[in-house]
Amino acid sequence: MFKLLRELANFLTGLIEFALFSRFVLKLLGANPASDFVGWVYDTTQPLLQPFLFAFPTPSIRGGYILEFTTLFAIFAYAFVGYLIQEVLEIIDSRKISRR
Repeated sequence: MFKLLRELANFLTGLIEFALFSRFVLKLLGANPASDFVGWVYDTTQPLLQPFLFAFPTPSIRGGYILEFTTLFAIFAYAFVGYLIQEVLEIIDSRKISRR
């Protein structure tokens, strides 16, 4: 059971990190938000960034290129939370095995 939970947590963490990384790259390359795909990525990842908004400046470069430090920080924060979840599930699982 705990193996399944660890795999699910790992999958969800990977999915969140992939979505945020996609957003970071699209912003960095100045992708057009009017595009359906780009707009969808921005809309989907916006709630994931809510806890981190305004934590860091977002410098723009001529031509619409944006370096979102907030997104980078969110990627690391979600990776760390995913790691903690993995460790907690591992500890719980190892305690259940040792009790047998």
